[in-house]
Amino acid sequence: LTGDGDGDDESINVDLSKVDPRVSEICIVVTIHDAEARKQNFGQVRNSFVRIVDANGTELVKYELEEDFSIETAVEFGRIYKRNNEWKFEAVGVGQRGGLQEYLNKYN
Repeated sequence: LTGDGDGDDESINVDLSKVDPRVSEICIVVTIHDAEARKQNFGQVRNSFVRIVDANGTELVKYELEEDFSIETAVEFGRIYKRNNEWKFEAVGVGQRGGLQEYLNKYN
């Protein structure tokens, strides 16, 4: 994820070949830590994006968050999902209020 800076601020490395075969979807969700206490939301973040790169650093997909999420403190940027035994990426761009736990509660 990148926001306001010149380069990638955070990175997560995932080796999809090592993911349990029962897993069919990985959601990419970004939250603002302690957002309520810090009075922060994604409306204050500019030029944020998620990009998927392969092991060589070649960019496969880049998704820029274009919506103005003025009250949202969590955004599902996209998901990596398996179809016909092949991994694909889908941009989602859905925001919500609350933190990571509120997002996880949707799946309980």
